[in-house]
Amino acid sequence: MAVKREDFFRFERWPHMFCPGCGLGTIMNALYFAVSELDLDLDKLVMVGGIGCTGRIPGYLNIDSMHVTHGRAIPVALGLKLANPELEVIAIGGDGDIAGIGGNHLIHAARRNIDIKVIQVTNFNYALTGGQLAPTTPRGVITTTTPYGNQEYFFDTAELVAAAGANWVARYSTHDPKGLIMGFKKMFSHRGFVFVEVLSQCPVQFGRRNKMRSPTEVLEWLKSRTTYDRKKVEELRKKIGDPVFLLGEIVSRDRKPIP
Repeated sequence: MAVKREDFFRFERWPHMFCPGCGLGTIMNALYFAVSELDLDLDKLVMVGGIGCTGRIPGYLNIDSMHVTHGRAIPVALGLKLANPELEVIAIGGDGDIAGIGGNHLIHAARRNIDIKVIQVTNFNYALTGGQLAPTTPRGVITTTTPYGNQEYFFDTAELVAAAGANWVARYSTHDPKGLIMGFKKMFSHRGFVFVEVLSQCPVQFGRRNKMRSPTEVLEWLKSRTTYDRKKVEELRKKIGDPVFLLGEIVSRDRKPIP
């Protein structure tokens, strides 16, 4: 591997602040393997994080980064890319940050097809702020703001971004680290607006409130509700009900990006 682990991570800032069993460690590690195997230039890699657990990831990486206000990672990333087209710019955040607070920025950035990458980590709640209801929270799930179970319908962020016009949209899960590494490598090979959703376990705020006492139980829950086979999505949904998620590539286009 060309990029060494000690060159990619800021170990002087460790231990990290993530809870034991959180999927964000897996995501950081998968991102490292993708960057290293592709031998990307760290001097050309920039990451913007918003508010939330996921938004803390850039601070642990030895690359240029920014930590911005809630829901604003995408517009800041757009500004960086437009001012410095030679940079590889990534906006990263949780489902509350990207799909909730920053939802309008998300769909219009996809429509414009500006050449940035967006990674949304979906753990089905606003984890850092106390485990509240998010746009991705499935029906029936208990959160601090839905103590008797969520009565609202969630939306599929990947399908939403695909409909908005993104060039490449994909979804992966922390229960399959090898698939996640492959997905991040594919992410870097596409131009235009690229969106990767990563389903991830939140054992503290999501798992414990929903009778999943250990991180492995949440991972088993994710595994049972995901498939790489598009033909099996409806079959699985009829069997166990929502949520059911298609993993892998959702859409691939070749629209000319900006810039």
